[in-house]
Amino acid sequence: MAAFLLSTGCVRRQFFQPDARPDASQPLPLAADSVRGATAGRQYARHGGLYNALVGRHHRPTWAAPVSAPVLRLGTVLPGGLSPGKVGGGFNSTSLNMAATDGRSYVVRTVDKDPIRATPQVLRGTFLVNVLRDNISSTNPYAGLTVPVLADAVGVPHANPRLFYVRADDPAFQTDSLVHFRGQLAYLEEKAAPLLPSPAAVINSTKAFAAVFANPAQRIDQPALLRARLLDGWMGDWDRHPGQWSWALSRPGRDGHIALTALPKDRDMVFYRLDDGVLGWLIGHLFLRHWVTFAPRYKNPSGLMSSGHYVDQRGLNALNRAQFQATARAMQQQLPDSLIDRALHRLPPAAFALEGPRLSAALQTRRDKLPALTDDFYRLLAKRPRIAGTAQSERFFIQRYADSTVVTMQPVSAAATAAPLYRRAFLPAETRRIDLEALAGDDVVIIENHAPRGGKPKLRIYGGAGQDELRAPGGHSGIRFIQESASAKRAYDKPPEE
Repeated sequence: MAAFLLSTGCVRRQFFQPDARPDASQPLPLAADSVRGATAGRQYARHGGLYNALVGRHHRPTWAAPVSAPVLRLGTVLPGGLSPGKVGGGFNSTSLNMAATDGRSYVVRTVDKDPIRATPQVLRGTFLVNVLRDNISSTNPYAGLTVPVLADAVGVPHANPRLFYVRADDPAFQTDSLVHFRGQLAYLEEKAAPLLPSPAAVINSTKAFAAVFANPAQRIDQPALLRARLLDGWMGDWDRHPGQWSWALSRPGRDGHIALTALPKDRDMVFYRLDDGVLGWLIGHLFLRHWVTFAPRYKNPSGLMSSGHYVDQRGLNALNRAQFQATARAMQQQLPDSLIDRALHRLPPAAFALEGPRLSAALQTRRDKLPALTDDFYRLLAKRPRIAGTAQSERFFIQRYADSTVVTMQPVSAAATAAPLYRRAFLPAETRRIDLEALAGDDVVIIENHAPRGGKPKLRIYGGAGQDELRAPGGHSGIRFIQESASAKRAYDKPPEE
């Protein structure tokens, strides 16, 4: 392995293929509507058997597979055409924002990626850049084309990517910031296409959680988020941090409530394959355990789902184990073999010939094992749930029994008979500790103890701005009140024990 690293030397200046067309030396006729034999990244397949054994074969043949794609013509690709806007993209991809004449927003994203922006400046001239760039071969360049069929079947919103070839001489892509597009394959898709009836707005995760915390009338659609997260796990999409989501706000209902529905973005890690070489195995099993390889069995379920923990902990905290399992069983019925086959045939024919049968068998096996993954996922979240109030004043009523702890949340101003904002029973066999965040407002936390001394789970109650009040039995272990505000009232007979 040391010999491999040394042999790579410094970063290669000409790492990427110069053009997706192998015959790029022959000019593409101006009237050409499509190209044949294009490749997403044939540079990944230039290595021999020893290299593949050490690093991993990954999806290298698929990156080099010849495909056909229409030529992207911004003036006619949609009625009225598209107008280029700002350049964007994350640490890996380059994207160009587009505006349609009807006001909708689109984006063109390169199929190939360059992770050099995620590399510290001091390391950008070293072999590490070669390693990171080559690791893009772990992803399947066409996996995103299969997602719409699968997501539709289980009611999860999705984008509808379309594959195109960008002419090297296209005037719209001649600026230095768009050099990575020229002569390459790219996806065009509508930004934040929610597939929901006229949402009031589409916002990012930062604004979505700020909205939920600001007002109890704004709530995450938890069953919808669960479907999306189980779809992630089934497809092996481990990269689901908050930046990978948009949120559609519904219009206020008759009760004034606004639902926030999760809109998954960026499906680059679907069907990810890393651990089929010595180096890839070491990275995935010892260092970056959340880079989980897609296989017939679920490898490292906790790592597979871990990138979405912030979203999951706050967006799935009202659902119990039975609801998790019911969702998994329903999805099993919604994903028959015929539908999986139809989704995989959206791959370019050459890519399907390389991967289709293997992916089909793996998806069928993973579907059959989806309840087991779901149970692992539930248990992970149930160990230490987090329940948050809002900027308004709420009353938290916690009843501790020998066999469960029931948490209820209502506005302080609500009548005792009003429907609660939140209610769930936690079982000591599943939950070790409950973290309750009162946040802002003058909140009241009332604890009733019906369990023997030392009951479980433990409670950590975090007060915030405002004059919070805690009413709890004295001398009972496992309750801790942490208040940042000096004006808090602590209705303990004596300080709480750990």
